[in-house]
Amino acid sequence: MNKKWIVFFVLIIVVVFGYNYVYQDHRNIEQEAAMYMLEADSFMSEFDVNPEVSEKKYLNNTVQIMGNISKIDSSVIILNNSIFCQFSTSIKQLYMKDSITVKGRFIGYDDLLGDIKLDQCLIINQNQTK
Repeated sequence: MNKKWIVFFVLIIVVVFGYNYVYQDHRNIEQEAAMYMLEADSFMSEFDVNPEVSEKKYLNNTVQIMGNISKIDSSVIILNNSIFCQFSTSIKQLYMKDSITVKGRFIGYDDLLGDIKLDQCLIINQNQTK
């Protein structure tokens, strides 16, 4: 009988820890400080040299990237033709070739297309080139 209670309590503890691990609070990238601040060209060149090491270095970290807008969609911009930035809200008053600083979470590198992907992005600074 004593062994059953010990196994029961151990099982309860494992379930509680497992639940807390799986259902952690979501990160708020807006309030996090960027771990890396880079120019878009130097960021991309790191992936050209060694994509595996670079991906491990930046994966799931908050980065701040300075570059020029090469494509605009309703909630996506692309910097320097290779850095894909996904915003959680619709973006407005941005223009092609604007110089911009974006903060977001690095989620991966697509080595087939050569795209760097960020999500939960927000605009830190914008210089319009009208």
